[in-house]
Amino acid sequence: MQIKNIQTTAFNDQRPGTAGLRKKTKHFMQAHYLENFTQSVLNAVQEKAAAVDQNSELYNKPLIIGGDGRFFNRQAINTIIKLALANGYKQICVAQNGILSSPAASTVIRARQASGGFILSASHNPGGENEDFGIKYDVENGGPAQEKLTERIFEISKNLTQYQIADIPDFNLTTVSTQTFANGAKLEVFDGLNDYVNLMQKLFDFDQLKALFNSGFTLRFDAMHAVTGPYAKKIFEEILGAKSGSVINYIPLEDFGGGHPDPNQVHARKLIEFMYSDLATDLGAASDGDGDRNLIVGQNCFVSPGDSLAIIARHMQACIPVYKNGLLGVARSMPTSQAVDLVAQKLGIAHYETPTGWKFFSNLMDANKCTICGEESFGTGSNHIREKDGLWAVLCWLSILAYQKKSVQNIVQDFWVEFGRNYYQRHDYEDLELSKANELLANCRTQLPSLIGKELGGLSIAQADDFSYHDPVEGSITSKQGIRLFLKNTTSTIGRIVFRLSGTGTTGGTLRIYYELYDREHLDCTADEILQNLVLDTRKFLKLKELFGKEKADIIT
Repeated sequence: MQIKNIQTTAFNDQRPGTAGLRKKTKHFMQAHYLENFTQSVLNAVQEKAAAVDQNSELYNKPLIIGGDGRFFNRQAINTIIKLALANGYKQICVAQNGILSSPAASTVIRARQASGGFILSASHNPGGENEDFGIKYDVENGGPAQEKLTERIFEISKNLTQYQIADIPDFNLTTVSTQTFANGAKLEVFDGLNDYVNLMQKLFDFDQLKALFNSGFTLRFDAMHAVTGPYAKKIFEEILGAKSGSVINYIPLEDFGGGHPDPNQVHARKLIEFMYSDLATDLGAASDGDGDRNLIVGQNCFVSPGDSLAIIARHMQACIPVYKNGLLGVARSMPTSQAVDLVAQKLGIAHYETPTGWKFFSNLMDANKCTICGEESFGTGSNHIREKDGLWAVLCWLSILAYQKKSVQNIVQDFWVEFGRNYYQRHDYEDLELSKANELLANCRTQLPSLIGKELGGLSIAQADDFSYHDPVEGSITSKQGIRLFLKNTTSTIGRIVFRLSGTGTTGGTLRIYYELYDREHLDCTADEILQNLVLDTRKFLKLKELFGKEKADIIT
C-alpha cells in the first residue's frame, strides 16, 4: 500500500478531557482535524512505549477500534485504520459495523492483550451531524489514558506538522472477516459481542438468572437507540429468557433516534413514568450512548446512583459467585454520595475518594486496592474490566433480586434501615459563559477560610476546601477537583455541598452543584423536601441569577 505524508497545520484545541476529546461533529469533520488528533495519539503512545522499552513490541500487538454508532462513526473508523496502518501497526481489530461499547472495548483489549484501543464516542452526549462526537484512547489495561499521556497528546497536537496515512479505499466493516496486506499487516473485523458476553457468563450465575425470568420476573431495558441494544438483546432475551420486547429501542441509530442517550430522570423520563404506572415491570433499567452508564428503577422506586453503588457493594459477595471471597475495597468519585463509605466501614474494607474520571479507579484496581467503584453520573463498575459498565450493573441487580427474592423498593428500604439515608441531588447549570464560571470558582477558592461558620439551609459550614487527590498507587497529586463545604447541625457533620465545572460538554461551561444530607430517622421523605432550603440558600450565596440569569438548574438528577 502507498503511504502518504500529509503536511498539516496544528490545532490548539485538542486537549483530551476526563473521557477523551469531545467536540461538535462538524468540528471533527473539518479537514485534517481527526487525522491530526489520531496522529498525535499514535506518536504519544509510541513515545511512551519506547521510554519503557526501546525494543517495544507495540506495533505487533492488536490495536482495537470501535464506537457507539453515532453519526460519523464509520468514516472516522476508516480514517483511523488508515493512519494506524501507515504508522506500522500489524494487527488492527475493528468491531463489526463499528459497534463496540466502552466496557466491551475494555474487555477485548484485556482479552487479546492489545496495545490499546480507540473508542469513538461522546458517551451520553447527543449524536448527529449537528451534535457531538468524541474519541477516547484506552491503554493496555483496558482503561482510559492517564493524565500524563493525555497531556503529552495535547503537547504533540499543538506542534504537529504532518501525519502518515495509507492511500487505500475504505473498508467494508459489515462482515466478520480478516484481510492481510502485502507487508504482513492484518485487519480483522470481529464480532463485538462475543468477548463481552462470554465474560458476563463467567461472572454471573446465568442459570440462577434464567430461573428468575422463568418464574415470571419482568424487565424493561431501554437501550436508548445506543450501543447496548445488541448486547442487551443477546444477554437478556436470547440467553436469559426475558420475554420478547423486554429490551426496547435496541437498534443503534446515528442520532439515537433524536433522543439524548443519558440514562437519568430527565432523558429517561418515559421509562421512569412507565415504572411508576400500573404497567410497570419488576425492574426497569437503561444505559447510555457508549454503554458505560446505567439507570436502575423499580416499581414506584427510583434508585439513586449512590444508593445503587452502595447496595451492590453490600450484596455482591453473597449474590454474585465471582465475588464470594469478599471485596478488596470500594471507591467513589468525590462528588458521589457517601453511602458506599458506610458499607465499606461495616465490611471492614478500605474506601477511596477520587477525582472524577475512571482512570483513577483503574490505578486502584490494577494495584488490587478496590473491587467496585462508581460515580454519581450513573456509572458503576468493578475490577472485571477498567471501564464503568452499564449492563454489568443491571446484571448485579438481577442477581440481588434473584437471591433476595424481594422487590427493588424493599431492598432499597432495607438498606436505609440498616445504614441510614443519604439524601442527594445534582443540579446542572448548563451553557454558562465559561470565563464567568471560572471566575466564580476562583472567587470561591479565595473565600474558603472565611466561610467557616456561615449558615446555609439552617446548617453551619464546619469545613471548606478545594479537593486534592494524592494517588496512593503512582504518587501523583491532582488538585482543584471541586470545592467542598461540609455542613453540621448542633452536634455533628451531616452533609456537604460540592461544586465544580464539568469537562464532558462541548459548548460553554456546565456548573454542577451536588447536595447531600444524611439522615437516620426520616427515611421516607423526598430529596426535594429535605434539600430545598439548602438549595435556595446556595443559589443565593453563589449569585447564580445575577451572574448567569439562572432562576433554577437546567437539569436536576
